[in-house]
Amino acid sequence: MRRGTVGSLIAIVVIALGAFIATLAVGNAPQLGLDLQGGTSVVLQPKDPVSEGVLNQSISIIRNRVDALGVSEPDISRLGDNIVVQLPGVKDADRALEIVGQTAELRFRPVLGELPPEGAPPPTTTTTPTTAPADPAATTTTTTTVNPSTVPTTPREQDLPDQTVVLPELDEGRVVRRYQLGAAEMTGRAVATARANFTAESGQWAVDFELTGEGAEQFDAMAAKYLQRQIAIVLDGVVQSAPVIQQADFNGKGQISGDFKEREAKDLALVLRYGALPVELEPQSTQRVSASLGRDSLRAGIIAGLAGLALVLLYMVLYYRALGIVVLLGLIVWGTLMWTIISFLGETNGLALSLSGAVGIIISVGVTVDSYVVYFERLKDEIRSGKTIRSSVDRGFSRAFRTILAADISSFIGASLLFILTVGSVRGFAFFLGLSTLLDVIVAWFFTRPVVVLLGRNRVFTEARWLGVARGLAVSPSGGAS
Repeated sequence: MRRGTVGSLIAIVVIALGAFIATLAVGNAPQLGLDLQGGTSVVLQPKDPVSEGVLNQSISIIRNRVDALGVSEPDISRLGDNIVVQLPGVKDADRALEIVGQTAELRFRPVLGELPPEGAPPPTTTTTPTTAPADPAATTTTTTTVNPSTVPTTPREQDLPDQTVVLPELDEGRVVRRYQLGAAEMTGRAVATARANFTAESGQWAVDFELTGEGAEQFDAMAAKYLQRQIAIVLDGVVQSAPVIQQADFNGKGQISGDFKEREAKDLALVLRYGALPVELEPQSTQRVSASLGRDSLRAGIIAGLAGLALVLLYMVLYYRALGIVVLLGLIVWGTLMWTIISFLGETNGLALSLSGAVGIIISVGVTVDSYVVYFERLKDEIRSGKTIRSSVDRGFSRAFRTILAADISSFIGASLLFILTVGSVRGFAFFLGLSTLLDVIVAWFFTRPVVVLLGRNRVFTEARWLGVARGLAVSPSGGAS
């Protein structure tokens, strides 16, 4: 057997088992969806017709709110003109739904001071000696500076427009700085429109905005009051930008400039444009799934999957003898890779395994087993034509792999179309079916092929009385292992 074949077998086994052990060691596991761990699902509908851009911005705002609630693996998606919010594992459903459904408000607050992120190292304490003229005895005065990093960030529910607050500025979800802000001077209703533009003169991105008639008067009054000072643009308790007011009269138009990247400028323009058009959302339906019902669904799915898998493996061993063991080992490799990938995507990208996704995985087990059947039947044809097992394994696999690849590509195309064109639980089914199909191709090439080649060169497996490969392929032992 070629050295490359053995190398591919060792590589996939080491990768599969090593990644699986590492996943378990760090405590990662697949994140469960609403129907498997319980939680709350609500369908929200705009009270008045809105544009697609406003709806997408509403989804983005809701997602930020849900993240702040600490909900594990939420799913916020569009269903026509409605917004579907699924909150798995949420404990206080009423509070979560109240915060999710609140109307967004964009606020302009003056910056009173800039603070470091919470948890920064404390400042040093200084001691200054002082000598009084009338008293020769020296005394000391100790001055301690308050550590600004210990000043708490204002919780979202306490972010009131007429209060002084401390709010963060984020960069890719990480707090980069915090601002102490005064009471709101105006809201996003003053902004008529905003757009991101690339300024050729400066070679930088900027955000141009236009104000409403009443908003222009409010903005000019604010600009005159805080000339050469920062004004924070705040949405949902997060500082989106804090530009310095450079002039006192804007005449209804202005520009926010700075070291913006293209995406940052466009995001800020969206905040200004759609923050001025708050969307009133009304709950159309609310569904609460108990944790016990979720556990029952998960338990039933696991039992059904294991029972089906056991019957399939029993049949494969009885029909194909030692080659049935190859199916078992291949499914172990496939399963460890699947577990690792799902756990990794759940930890990094919020992928949640729902009941429909579990169904997609169970169905894909049948697709994977079909690949083995295609190979083994092709192997039968080769041996029945007079060839030995040793000479048939490579030739049989090369012919079978074309069929396996064609079948898997068809399944993957179908899964991709479902994922693109549908929403909700159907997308979960499609994603896991497509992922399983890709892993089937990888395992077939890097594991199944070299293992069968090894078996074909071992007389114990080819000529054993009960598990011999020759017997499993319905040929006489004498014709199988030369």
